[in-house]
Amino acid sequence: MAAFYTHHFGYAVHIEEGDRIVELRPPGPGVTLLLRQMGKGRKQGQTLVKLVFAIQHVAAFCDMARAKGLEFGPLHTADGYVFANAKDPAGNSVSVSGRLA
Repeated sequence: MAAFYTHHFGYAVHIEEGDRIVELRPPGPGVTLLLRQMGKGRKQGQTLVKLVFAIQHVAAFCDMARAKGLEFGPLHTADGYVFANAKDPAGNSVSVSGRLA
């Protein structure tokens, strides 16, 4: 999972010695993601959260992601902005959106 977010979204991995949580730090201003192994009752791909990344040029980002092996679905337009959806390796929903960019 960490490799997916570093490769496609530019995050840097930080792990404290002896810690079970993996920090993913953004390449600039933004939110740090924390990855933790799922609890025993959870099933892989069961969606509870959808990560949405604010991207200024959504179509260009999707083209760049495709070249690196991540296929986004079609571009959608809603209320004057564009977004596209994909899944990470664990089946979690990931979206890129021009809404806040």
